Amino acid sequence: MIDKLNKPTGISRAIIWRPENTALEKAKIEERHLSCEIPLALEYNCISHAVMMISPIDVEDFTIGFSLTEGIINGLDDIIDIKISAADKGFIASLEIVPECFERLDQFKRTLAGRTGCGLCGIDRLDHAISPLNPIKSNLKINAHVIYNSMQNLSDLQIQNHLTGALHAAAFVDKAGDILCVREDIGRHNALDKLIGHMMQQKIDPSQGVALITSRCSFEMVHKCATFGIPVLAAVSATTDLALKLAEDSGLSLIAFTRKEGMNIYCDPKGRIY
Repeated sequence: MIDKLNKPTGISRAIIWRPENTALEKAKIEERHLSCEIPLALEYNCISHAVMMISPIDVEDFTIGFSLTEGIINGLDDIIDIKISAADKGFIASLEIVPECFERLDQFKRTLAGRTGCGLCGIDRLDHAISPLNPIKSNLKINAHVIYNSMQNLSDLQIQNHLTGALHAAAFVDKAGDILCVREDIGRHNALDKLIGHMMQQKIDPSQGVALITSRCSFEMVHKCATFGIPVLAAVSATTDLALKLAEDSGLSLIAFTRKEGMNIYCDPKGRIY
């Protein structure tokens, strides 16, 4: 079963009906790729914390990124050990973290139902819904054309989405316009957590580039980037008023509707974009 971690897609036969078909029996039957999703249980020091539905690729990246953006750890040094193992109906990520971080878990108790599109399921106190952020520290200056062109180039790097049409992507771009890394997942939050986890392990400086996301930009996406220290976030779809407020408060430059026709720069509090 552990092999499923390396098999993000499955195959299914489908009737390919098109309007020009005069009868269903004339439609072709073809094999099509389907995106896989699995439940992943996260345990910290043998205590169950959450169950998330994710695409079974880059699972360790997700586990590390999730741990950071949820406020459980401050960095890689807080993880003593991490293991991914198979269970009857999914997988378990078992982390051993330092005592100081483990004590925080009582402040972040969740009973997540594993919804891929939900960022607040199971939070039991309002003061945990939107935790305060430290100001982002970055001297980044980046040309608007670099951000725009990078988003146009991202599609070619969405390998799993080309097969299934079901996955979001998150990418990190440096100020020269080079896309340094891309991560994909059925959940937009998960894709960004995977990206952050990968960058942490590869020691990629978050303050010197831009995060691209192929989704809408709700406040959770801003919160994750600000927590990690990414100064600019560009989304292919819309943003929200709460995301904008959080971006302004943390000093993050927020862009939405980054598409072929252009992009909307909603805030750039530090004047990073020119």
